Amino acid sequence: MSGMLDAATLRQMTQPRCGVADTDSQVAWTKRVSALFTGRRAKMRRKKRFARQGNKWYKRHLSYRLVNWPQHLPEPAVRGAVRAAFQLWSNVSALEFWEAPATGPADIRLTFFQGDHNDGLSNAFDGPGGALAHAFLPRRGEAHFDRDERWSLSRRRGRNLFVVLAHEIGHTLGLTHSAAPRALMAPYYKRLGRDALLSWDDVLAVQSLYGKPQGGSGAIQLPGKLLTDFEAWDPHRLQGRRPETRGPKYCHSSFDAITVDGQHRLYIFQGNQFWEVTADGNVSEPHPLQKRWAGLPPHIEAAAVSLEDGDFYFFKGSRCWRFQGPKPVWGSPQLCRAGGLPPHPDAALYFPPLSRLILFKGARYYVLARGGLQVEPYYPRGLQDWGGVPEEVSGALPRPDGSIIFFRDDRYWRLDQARLRATPLGRWATELPWMGCWHANSGGTLF
Repeated sequence: MSGMLDAATLRQMTQPRCGVADTDSQVAWTKRVSALFTGRRAKMRRKKRFARQGNKWYKRHLSYRLVNWPQHLPEPAVRGAVRAAFQLWSNVSALEFWEAPATGPADIRLTFFQGDHNDGLSNAFDGPGGALAHAFLPRRGEAHFDRDERWSLSRRRGRNLFVVLAHEIGHTLGLTHSAAPRALMAPYYKRLGRDALLSWDDVLAVQSLYGKPQGGSGAIQLPGKLLTDFEAWDPHRLQGRRPETRGPKYCHSSFDAITVDGQHRLYIFQGNQFWEVTADGNVSEPHPLQKRWAGLPPHIEAAAVSLEDGDFYFFKGSRCWRFQGPKPVWGSPQLCRAGGLPPHPDAALYFPPLSRLILFKGARYYVLARGGLQVEPYYPRGLQDWGGVPEEVSGALPRPDGSIIFFRDDRYWRLDQARLRATPLGRWATELPWMGCWHANSGGTLF
């Protein structure tokens, strides 16, 4: 195109495209190109440009929800295309994605609308052709698609939904339009071909924001054909392949202990490591236990955080520890046996209705006096008080809705405090997204 209002420009203007404006696209593209040739200094400038406040997510594990879909397309096929579109970006970056439950919060929401849908008149959809979809930069986390388009999952008929999904997801991650004509993030609709869907410019752009894949996989795949070709997305072809193990280690086995603090941040312990998981399910890298709590042995058996003062209590064998932040309160581990506490407890829980710590051991539970070294009078008592909680639980957590979650092996139970009735529900790794097992919620690795 010449940039003038000639026949070629007018013809280009009639092509279907993304409804997001092309603001700053040329500037960002020029900086990415210069970075390829001018080395580290340009790379630092590029990172500064992309990391502007509000234009990226400040976490690496993102949840998404498909709110609705075109009724003429089968739901399983649409969900598969959505998963594959997110996987396209995680294959070449440090990002990971999982599908949020229908009732919970989600970082990114994908919705099909008709015409004006309260995004402003400039964002109203115009029926078949024209603007196919639009999306918003982080951290609004929304992508909208024109419901009146002839959406298809075929490379030959209609508008290929997978391609448009992948493009709009790029916007929700913070990517603007690319001036590279073969880039997925170019503003005009790109047909699905046999070549790589992501260009070198798409890969550089997302890695500028979020870094390369962990472990180096795909880090030098430019343009990334091996990892980003939708033709490789074939569930039948993957059946004989051993799936890659992903996500935190505790999700694939179990944990030694678990607790939660006043900000609803989980602490999950296994061996000589622990993980922190935020309220929306974003999990940290494993941290060495000794770096945070000096003197704490590996394989602790129970842990709880007092929601009164924020102190951490740990239990192993006949010894117990109390920490205020990283500092030990008692100076050295205490022998808990003297106060009537059981040796080798199964789990510990801060119970908000009593404002007390509770230890579980076998078929009994113990309510501790304030300070954590003495059992209250008239305890221990039998687990029948808890209405169906199993023996030998491995963890217990108070939840913001007032319920208590109990864990044993790979299963969990929810206790309704109003009725004092515990209900067995299923596998915590796949059904509780706030546990940080995003790999299990996303349906595993597709590519």
